[in-house]
Amino acid sequence: MIERTFIAIKPDAVQRALIGKIIARIEEKGYKIVALKMIQVSQEQAAAHYAEHFGKSFYPNLVKFITSAPIVAMVVEGEDAISGMRQLMGKTNPANAEVGTIRGDFSPLMSFNVIHGSDGPESAAREIAIYFNEDEICDKWQTAFEILREKMN
Repeated sequence: MIERTFIAIKPDAVQRALIGKIIARIEEKGYKIVALKMIQVSQEQAAAHYAEHFGKSFYPNLVKFITSAPIVAMVVEGEDAISGMRQLMGKTNPANAEVGTIRGDFSPLMSFNVIHGSDGPESAAREIAIYFNEDEICDKWQTAFEILREKMN
């Protein structure tokens, strides 16, 4: 099933100049980036993004971190994109992430785990709406993989 997910390259990865390497992995896997921008996350966006953690002891640090430097926000589309991207990213705690995953290869610590991805369809829709307007989604084109797949069907 073709689905969309929200992906954020976090401040630590932006500051470490990992943007290109992370985007390359997403594209090389065959996913289509239909929206992309670098933004400085506002307090309001951070509060909306982490609403489910409000009141928890680690909430202030989440907000402080995500607003500390720019992120690269993306909408990624593809076959089972939510679970596929979560597999590509690796486990949230980089100590448990497999080598070859984004976190396994680039994340030194849980608090600096370089990438965020939605964990389900509802959170994907909610997170996409926090960072993108519908007119910012550019989905009226095909990747080479989509063209090849279409020819084979």
